[in-house]
Amino acid sequence: MRHLSEEDTDAILAGLTLAGMIVGGLGQWAFADRPAGAMAGIAGLALVYLAGGVPAGLRALRTLWVERVLDIDLLMVIAALAAAAVGAAAEGAVLLTLFSLSTTLEHRAMGRAQRAVEALMALRPDTALLLEPEGVREVPVEDLRPGDVVVLRPGARVPVDGVIRTGEGALDEATITGESMPVHKLPGAPVFEATVNLNAVLEVTVSRGIAESTVARMIALVTEAQAAKAPSERFSAWFGQRYTVVVLLGSVLAFAVLLWLGLGWDAALYRAATLLVAASPCAIVISVPAAILSALSAAARGRVLFKGGAALETLAAVRTFAFDKTGTLTTGKAEVTGLVCEGGEEAFLARLAGIEAHSEHPIADAVRRAAVARGLTPVAVREARAVPSEGMVGVDDEGMLWAGNARLAARMGARGEAVIPPEIAALSDGAETLVMLGRGARILGAVTVADLPRDSSKAGLVALRQAGVRRIEMLTGDRRAVAVRIGAELGIAPDEIHADLRPEDKVKLVAGFAAQGRVAFVGDGVNDAAALARADVGIAMGAAGSEVALQAADVALLSDDMNRLAMAHRLSRRTARVIRQNLIFAMGAMLLLVTGGLFFNLPLPLAVVGHEGGTLLVVLNGLRLLADPIRGKH
Repeated sequence: MRHLSEEDTDAILAGLTLAGMIVGGLGQWAFADRPAGAMAGIAGLALVYLAGGVPAGLRALRTLWVERVLDIDLLMVIAALAAAAVGAAAEGAVLLTLFSLSTTLEHRAMGRAQRAVEALMALRPDTALLLEPEGVREVPVEDLRPGDVVVLRPGARVPVDGVIRTGEGALDEATITGESMPVHKLPGAPVFEATVNLNAVLEVTVSRGIAESTVARMIALVTEAQAAKAPSERFSAWFGQRYTVVVLLGSVLAFAVLLWLGLGWDAALYRAATLLVAASPCAIVISVPAAILSALSAAARGRVLFKGGAALETLAAVRTFAFDKTGTLTTGKAEVTGLVCEGGEEAFLARLAGIEAHSEHPIADAVRRAAVARGLTPVAVREARAVPSEGMVGVDDEGMLWAGNARLAARMGARGEAVIPPEIAALSDGAETLVMLGRGARILGAVTVADLPRDSSKAGLVALRQAGVRRIEMLTGDRRAVAVRIGAELGIAPDEIHADLRPEDKVKLVAGFAAQGRVAFVGDGVNDAAALARADVGIAMGAAGSEVALQAADVALLSDDMNRLAMAHRLSRRTARVIRQNLIFAMGAMLLLVTGGLFFNLPLPLAVVGHEGGTLLVVLNGLRLLADPIRGKH
């Protein structure tokens, strides 16, 4: 039998309380002159006080006894009992009914914010196809261990994090990274739990069990973030606890003063109970967590994980963003950007790819990918060997062949304008890597290879500037010529570019920026851990599956879409505005109700409606942030 949740219990009690009000009200209205009407009224009020008052009172007393904290619920129960004591039991019942209904709605609303992320994780598969020597066997996902091999059929969800062993195909990673387009995966590529294999049969080697998977870490991180209090949350809780004591003492003092002024016991107690309700700080206490939890959930739905409300609040105040270049603003993967050669380009590229096929260097990988993109088959090259820091040499069907930089060209006798064609000499401006292919002193052609900006980087930086970010700085260990070329493409001025940096240099620069205001550092989370930790807000790009990124940063972007960073910044600023709106409204409403209770004989039912209505309004205003998920542009 399923155990009732706190929300279910609240709903049942609220239903009983409302039923009691209806029974009592209808009984007295329909049978006002008969004993049955009086009995129905008493029964209804008793049900209201039992269902709406006893559980709330017990919770409040337990909190007071165990945590030494005076809960606001206790104020409502005391006010209702005071109303009953002076013959206004019906008004006390109205207070308990509205209080019970509003508490239920608040818990439902806050539960919705907390469940927004977990609902996304319901897509985790329960079983997997384990590959064994005797064949394939279906097993529970929790039984998988690192090193196991699972078979993914087309349309199947990935059961755990792993690495493709055999096969290649497209995977839908929207559940993890939020990317709308399928990602083509080759052997050796990582795959993440809960993503979908679209069109191929894959064999995947398990790298992490379900307890340490990307999804499990996402759930843990979001849960910790929701539990970690932001500064404004801590203040509202601190204020609420102390102010509650002030309200209770103030109501007792008001009762004594009213008695001293000759108002009478019943009237003084009624006015004191009204003041108790009017001055209760429920709306103030709930206004901040309602906004924070909603924003954290909206961000997580957009695959941006904050490590708590403090990071969310701090990001709203950031006006300086410092970016690592390689792997953050750029793809971190070299690409062929230019080609000059004798004869046909395809024959040249196939020959260059043939010799580079024997190298593990990133530049060689770029050449091979360029050949694959054109559908070329690399020319067979044998006896290939690497020349450290210079390139590769080998033998093809026409003789000895070499591919490399100017030092290797000079070693082979190709030096000076007479040997290096001017079109090749002009191909590189020093901001890209030049790779030449030749035979002896004769140069057959060359390609340039460079790391390129991400497709989303420029739009993301523009959005940050439009949002009021004053400074955007690029920090890189790469050569200045390379950094300036990337900066020019992204709209970053030369004086905002800092090149040839070591990790400790980045930390010093971030510290200097922080001395002038809040600063966020955006890096890949692997080699920028120190700078991420030094910044007011450390943000890791493309952190899906990266333990280092999740540990080092305050904010983790699970995809490589820079637009998500700009939208996370916008969400944090909107959250700050909603918190201000909530606090201003809550304090204004409380001041109005207290003034009415002290000087204008405010009726208890109106105080109840104002108090509970104001509390619900600030919760609903905070929940508006749930409708503002972070989305990338594709």
